[in-house]
This record gives sequence, C-alpha cells and structure tokens, in this order.
Amino acid sequence: MTTVVLVIFGVIFFLIFYIVMVYNRLVKLKNRFKNAFAQIDVQLKRRYDLIPNLVETAKAYLKHEHETLQEVIEARNQALAAMQGAERNPGDASAMKSLAGAEAALGGALLNLNAVMENYPDLKADQTMMQLSEELTSTENKVSFARQAYNDEVMLYNTQRETFPDVMLAPMFGFMDAGLWHIESKEEKQAPKVSFQ
Repeated sequence: MTTVVLVIFGVIFFLIFYIVMVYNRLVKLKNRFKNAFAQIDVQLKRRYDLIPNLVETAKAYLKHEHETLQEVIEARNQALAAMQGAERNPGDASAMKSLAGAEAALGGALLNLNAVMENYPDLKADQTMMQLSEELTSTENKVSFARQAYNDEVMLYNTQRETFPDVMLAPMFGFMDAGLWHIESKEEKQAPKVSFQ
C-alpha cells in the first residue's frame, strides 16, 4: 500500500513540477517579447519627438506648404496614439495591426514632406535640418532592428506555446497567441526616406 501511495505522490509531484516548468518558460518568453516591444517603443518615441522639431525647422521655409506639414503632424499624432494602444497590450494582434497601419501612414507623410523639401535648396542646406535628417535616418534604422527583434521573440513565444504539451496548458494560464509586427500592403513596406540632398 505505501509503495502505491509513494508512486501516486511521485507522479503528482512530477506533474505539478512539469506544469510549473511550462508556466515559467511561457512567462519568460512572454516577458522577452514584451521587452522587445519596449525597445520598439523607445525608438518610436524618439522618432515622434524628432518629427515636431523637423516640422518646426521646415516651417520657416515652407510657408505655402502648410497642408503637407499638417499631414505629417496628424500622422505622427495618430501613430503615437496607436503606439500607446499597443503599449497597453504588447503582442495583441489588432493593436499591432493598428500600429503598423499608423506607422505606414506616418511613413507616407514623411515621404510627401521629403518630396516637397526637394524644391527648397536653402532648407536642404540648413544645418539644423541636416542634423534632424541624420537623426531621423538613424532612428529609422534602429526601429527596423527593434521590429525584427520583436518579431523574433514573438516567434519563439508562439512556437513554444503551440508545441505539445504547452499547447494544452497555455490557454489554461491565459497565454494567448502574440501578434507579429507585419506590413500588409506594398506601399507600407517602403521605408520612409527623408533626404535633404
């Protein structure tokens, strides 16, 4: 009788230990993709802070291009709002889709601004504008790397939660599928290029 009881306790202990191990592994992976999202957040906030400076510098030169400047400001504000929505629940597929769409609109607005600025040689030669342009380009590169790191971490998390036996336990603990950062249309896949040369 005692051997049977010890075997039952051993099996129960092993199952509890295994469930705790699966839970901890999923928590670790979820925290890694949340951290990767936070890195995107840092770079996007930097970009959002640079854009008003870029617009203010350009305003003196582009007095009759008010509509283009307004478009950039509105797109920046929408992207910032989408970012704040995604911050509340990193990995949520609809929040990531909304953020990707807002970022694409911002990229398009920056492309329009670039096209307008090509017609203003004095603006292209302005030291402040050149410095802002360089910082924005650097930030765009950092955003790209941060997005890739985020998608890598989401892939690891989703793969782990979809493999057996984690796939049976993950929903019980509330570990849902995390959304990748992806771009749906060809136009959105074009990186915004802000060049003043």
